[in-house]
Amino acid sequence: MTHPPLPEWAPHAAVWIGFPSAADLWEEDLAPAQAEVAAFARAVHADGAGEAVWLVAADESAAAEARRQAPFAKVIVEPFGDIWLRDTGAILCGTTASFRAQGFGFNGWGGKYELEGDDSIGERLAAEAGLPYAKADWILEGGAIDGDGSGTFLTTEQCLLNPNRNPGFDKDEVEERLKRDLGANRIVWLGDGLVNDHTDGHVDNLARFVAPGRVAIPEAVADDPNASAYADAAEMLLDADLDVVAIPSPGEVTRDGEIVPASYMNFYIGNATVVVPLYGAPNDDAAVAALQDIFPDRRVIGLRADHLLTGGGSFHCISQQVPA
Repeated sequence: MTHPPLPEWAPHAAVWIGFPSAADLWEEDLAPAQAEVAAFARAVHADGAGEAVWLVAADESAAAEARRQAPFAKVIVEPFGDIWLRDTGAILCGTTASFRAQGFGFNGWGGKYELEGDDSIGERLAAEAGLPYAKADWILEGGAIDGDGSGTFLTTEQCLLNPNRNPGFDKDEVEERLKRDLGANRIVWLGDGLVNDHTDGHVDNLARFVAPGRVAIPEAVADDPNASAYADAAEMLLDADLDVVAIPSPGEVTRDGEIVPASYMNFYIGNATVVVPLYGAPNDDAAVAALQDIFPDRRVIGLRADHLLTGGGSFHCISQQVPA
């Protein structure tokens, strides 16, 4: 029997965090993205009150910068294409007595960004941590699912039924494989994710479990480009008898005139803190306050993630927790 992953709010021993390393990918955003990741790492570490931070750098030059900006962290040097370890890293399953690292196939989010090392970084990090590893025979990114630890998972049809991942798979096939490989016993299907999300609608930008049976989703503002996605998700969650709590949406966030998938849902739940990405939007402070109400036992910290977002993601996307 496969035990599902523990929920993100369960205690962590450590967290892997990808450190921006490729100048040709990040260009002028490299240094500011590195600073945003270091700030995120500091918030998660929380002067030792949080979990251990394992920064993953792709080369020695980036590793030196990671050590300089985050001297409290362990720095692991392993080649990879880019920093989105939520999607390329292994998912830890099992009980506190025996964890295993479950890997999946990775094809660059449906063939969009296939970079050397991304399809093997999860296995290499598991080996470095001394964790047993197995790789499933289908494509799945960690950001495409969200679980509450009981075997209930959220996902989107836009991503998991997309023919650019597993051609020919229907809902029954996906559910059977989630049961087999991740211990799922219930899948709650949502529809589409955010506008212009190159992950094809990852659920960790749309809806997140914050407690057993309780899901946070964004609440649209005026002229919100994602209003219909939020409304559809709320309806589907309520139909599934889940408790829904609303977090203010950042609304329309643009970069160079194009709508980007900015979401407060891409928060990370650590041992001592919850770290939420901010974008300079009117609801930044309100989102932090709403999440603080949800997590009264943790300090909620809002940090700017503008330069990370140029790469397509934020704090949850670059992290993968290791349960205690």
